[in-house]
Amino acid sequence: MAETIRELVSEKAVDERIVELGKQISKDYEGKQVHLICVLKGGVFFMCELAKRISVPVSMDFMSVSSYGDDTKSSGVVKIVKDLDEAIEGKDVLIVEDIIDSGRTLYYLIDILKKRNPKSVHLCTLLDKPERRVKDVKVDYVGFNIPDEFVVGYGLDYAQKYRNLPFIGVVEGLE
Repeated sequence: MAETIRELVSEKAVDERIVELGKQISKDYEGKQVHLICVLKGGVFFMCELAKRISVPVSMDFMSVSSYGDDTKSSGVVKIVKDLDEAIEGKDVLIVEDIIDSGRTLYYLIDILKKRNPKSVHLCTLLDKPERRVKDVKVDYVGFNIPDEFVVGYGLDYAQKYRNLPFIGVVEGLE
């Protein structure tokens, strides 16, 4: 059976929530510069839209970590595929992620980044599945809490497909 996509969060709702997050981050970082670290590939859509809505100075860097491969569940083994281009020592860092479920990847990533002596490290995610959490990760900014379903769109993929959907959808018909 071929998979189908059911809309979970509309494009309009995603856009409105990103505006709200941008305002809150701008307020929280008032008088500072925030260094956004995007977790590739999924986080790039969200980070670009979020950065446009933050009114304080923003710098950006990218990191790629993998714990999924082409599967729908995290393997628990986290691998750095691409490290940061710049040092983060003394910077106010905001990790921007597309989705957090088990928390394994972010727990590992935050630990690595804190060892690099940033001024602060906070976490912003478009989607959160708190009921799937197996590692205690403090999420400072959450777009949406969602149920335990496999989602795509707005950067999230299933085997590299569906990242370009402008909404968040649930993949149905997966074996």
